[in-house]
Amino acid sequence: MTYVLVLVGLALAFPWGAAPIARYLAGVLPPREACRVLTGAAVLLAGGTIAALIGLFHVPFLAALEQVSFARVLEAWPAAVPFACVAGAVLLVQLVLLVRRWSQYRSVLRRAWSSVSGGRGDGDLLVVPGNGVDAFALPGYRGRRGRVVVTSAMVRSLKAREREVLLAHERAHLAGRHHVLSAAADLAAVVHPALRSLRDALVFHLERWADEEAAAVVGDRRVAAAAIARAALAGASPGRAGASHGRVGGYPLLSVTSGPVPRRVEALLSPEPRAPRGGARRAGVTALAGTVLGAAVGALALAYGLHEYVEYSAQRLLGVTAPSGCSGMWDTLRALFGTGAP
Repeated sequence: MTYVLVLVGLALAFPWGAAPIARYLAGVLPPREACRVLTGAAVLLAGGTIAALIGLFHVPFLAALEQVSFARVLEAWPAAVPFACVAGAVLLVQLVLLVRRWSQYRSVLRRAWSSVSGGRGDGDLLVVPGNGVDAFALPGYRGRRGRVVVTSAMVRSLKAREREVLLAHERAHLAGRHHVLSAAADLAAVVHPALRSLRDALVFHLERWADEEAAAVVGDRRVAAAAIARAALAGASPGRAGASHGRVGGYPLLSVTSGPVPRRVEALLSPEPRAPRGGARRAGVTALAGTVLGAAVGALALAYGLHEYVEYSAQRLLGVTAPSGCSGMWDTLRALFGTGAP
């Protein structure tokens, strides 16, 4: 059972080490690639966490599949049932939280679509009357395609070219399906607390992605920076904010005013971000990416190894020679680290 707990512990610990590396890697990549790295790492690491917990929960049942009686399992692995119960309880809590979070997601979309029902449509644009200053990308819902929602107060607060930046920014969110990436990272953060930092970092990089797309549309990075700063200031003005349209902390409706606006403006006033150049930089980025991918895939591999080890140990309890494959590896590990109880 010691080996089982070591495998599970490693799989659960991997996200704590991989998340900071993924955040650092995202910081040296262009926004589009950064978003893909953060989302991929979050999903893979969450998958490894769930797989490890499922493996621990199934230890008694996997042994039973190998024709080992439950009494024999308890005799050889007295801690198997208590740890399986703990893993089952954690999985149940995760399931409840995931369902709750997904329900909140759908509820926010439903309320948002209901709140803009009085808006005037022009293509993919909806202008909602009112004094509240707001603009956001509204994902599709129940067969309705995504729309860019802007309040009339926000339209009045921006100049013509700044409005062009605003619309290009929100359209970039819809075209890139940023709400899908945001939802994936948010659900992954429910699974493991270490992944919350990836979700928070993703919010910033999604906005940066849309900022760069908007700057490319208008062809002037300074105009784009001024538009984002003005929109954020207008939305924060006392007495003018208040048209949140069902948003909860900006999730899942992405807005031009989301994220750390000063950092975004500073980035737009700098040269356009590009992928690292030069042999040393590329090698460093490749090493970081490999580390993140290795950690994520390693967590999944450990969960698979857990299943193989339980099968191997159950066959040893029965005195059956394990089939070729992983058995040689486990025999080597047992010789290296001891021959205690499985």
